[in-house]
Amino acid sequence: MAVTERPAAASAEELAEASATLARACEQLRALQAPEGWWKGELETNVTMDAEDLMLRAFLGILEPDDVARSAAWIRSHQRADGTWANYYGGPADLSTTAEAYVALRIAGDRPDEEHMVRAGAFITTHGGIEATRVFTRLWFALFGWWPWEELPALPPELLFLPERAPFSIYDFGCWARQTVVALTVVAAYRPVRPLAFGIDELRSGVRPEQLRPGLQDWRRRFVLIDDWLHRYESLAKRRLVNSTVRGAALARAERWILRRQEADGSWGGIQPPWVYSILALHLRGYPLEHPVLARAFEGLERFTVRQGEWRWLEACQSPVWDTALAVVALTDAGAAGDDEAIVRAGSWLLGEEVRYRGDWAVRRPDLPTGGWAFEFENDNYPDVDDTAEVVLALRRVAHRDPAAAERAIERAVRWSQGMVSSDGAWGAFDADNLREVLYEHPFCDFGAVIDPPSADVTAHMVEMLAEEPAADQVRLRRGIAWLVEHQEQDGSWYGRWGVNYLYGTGAAVPALVAAGMAIGDPVIRRAVEFLERHQNPDGGFGEDIRSYDDPSLAAQGASTASQTAWALLALVAAGEADSDAARRATRWLSATQLDGGSWDEPYYTGTGFPGDFYINYHLYRLVFPVMALGRWCSAMAPALG
Repeated sequence: MAVTERPAAASAEELAEASATLARACEQLRALQAPEGWWKGELETNVTMDAEDLMLRAFLGILEPDDVARSAAWIRSHQRADGTWANYYGGPADLSTTAEAYVALRIAGDRPDEEHMVRAGAFITTHGGIEATRVFTRLWFALFGWWPWEELPALPPELLFLPERAPFSIYDFGCWARQTVVALTVVAAYRPVRPLAFGIDELRSGVRPEQLRPGLQDWRRRFVLIDDWLHRYESLAKRRLVNSTVRGAALARAERWILRRQEADGSWGGIQPPWVYSILALHLRGYPLEHPVLARAFEGLERFTVRQGEWRWLEACQSPVWDTALAVVALTDAGAAGDDEAIVRAGSWLLGEEVRYRGDWAVRRPDLPTGGWAFEFENDNYPDVDDTAEVVLALRRVAHRDPAAAERAIERAVRWSQGMVSSDGAWGAFDADNLREVLYEHPFCDFGAVIDPPSADVTAHMVEMLAEEPAADQVRLRRGIAWLVEHQEQDGSWYGRWGVNYLYGTGAAVPALVAAGMAIGDPVIRRAVEFLERHQNPDGGFGEDIRSYDDPSLAAQGASTASQTAWALLALVAAGEADSDAARRATRWLSATQLDGGSWDEPYYTGTGFPGDFYINYHLYRLVFPVMALGRWCSAMAPALG
């Protein structure tokens, strides 16, 4: 039998090269820290953010010519040669995104007979026209009279009368969908129409989508019947045949619900969809644009607006808490001491961001004391488990100016995040036991994820954090470990809910399981290593195309990226494979592709908002994760090379 030769061990030259790469990356990462102590990379999404911003301002009559011109230039810059727009770099043409971009350019003054508009219009009409766009797109078009409100799924504000724990209450939705749905119940109740100076008949295909025949065989058909009944109810309400007191009370309750959840920065949840729909809802409820609530909302949108040269675009959200925690972990992995001035500043800032507010999470966990961290500067209504776990890991590495205060915050965070565990022993991001998958059958829910079930990546971050906490609940830790083992895919990977995709899940799960005491020789770890080795690209890097969410056979296949290569390297190092050929090739790829400034070029989107629908290019991922991975690899290799 032929003997397979083990690759030669890493050399001192390889370690020196990786160390030099790491030093340049650390220098760049340090340079990006704000004076207050935080880091924040840009979050790049798609042009629907900008198209809907123009439609919002057109509906409200507050278009500013310079902003319109800049936003239109940005939207045009992302049109592809075939006339379409995609939802992520290199992705397929998206009908709804293309339709919204087209309308935004019409608002900006582009004529339908211009060549770039003709190409876009041809794609739209040949792929079903506006009739085939998603519900959200048609809802925007209904605001201008281009689509009948009667043909949109009904969302009566009386939905808010359902008890908090009743089936199909608003708390069955994930927090992002919940905030959006409540605001839209108000908008849909008023059914406003404010025509613009043009129509979009050129985008109609004339083919109506076939509706399911009513029946009771499954929930999708049941929801069709429910929607038909709700439309009858809405028709009665419109003709004032429904008790106006009931409708008035429902609208008032929705208004109060929205007002209570406005964040200090003027946003709703710090994310675009509920933000813009809440503005519309309150405006329709009679709030003038100069009202303090709406004034704060627009001031907040301005802080999410990026202007660069001739362009203007909006970030869908911002990630300073997440980015800062990751940066602290990365720099300390790279050798920064806990009393390093940058680390101490970051730790102090993070402590100041602790959330002590009872948000919607308390509906499912009413007796759980507050604690933890949120994603953004000011979304205290929605702390999340993922950020909390990562912040605790970061704070444990800081030499705090007030150690007692830090310890109290960490204790509160551990208690809160442990209490957010779902009944199956795992963790979702924002809510516990947010599992009602039947909501996907509702005709309104065609826009992406609408629930927040436990995921491997969030659970892994919790397991990793709890493994380092002496006071952690060992039963919950063991259940988290067992859940991860049970949810390992047959190929050895883990599904990544909040990052693309199986590389992200695997890069989180392996370090967590090893930190929690799993032996590196355990079959669970070995299968993960084999998965990574099978999918390493010939150039030594790792990459995964977003299409793996729709087609799992594409797991860990795609152009090499810095962030995804780093996730694979983190798993390999944790699995005791730092000196393997796969790990060394990954480090060499990172060194070979590093830019002069110390970061990496990464046009590909590796962050996930809604699997299958909405993706994010976290611009700091291309830097912070390579620092983390190279730091751990160098630390693992340095003793061996002595």
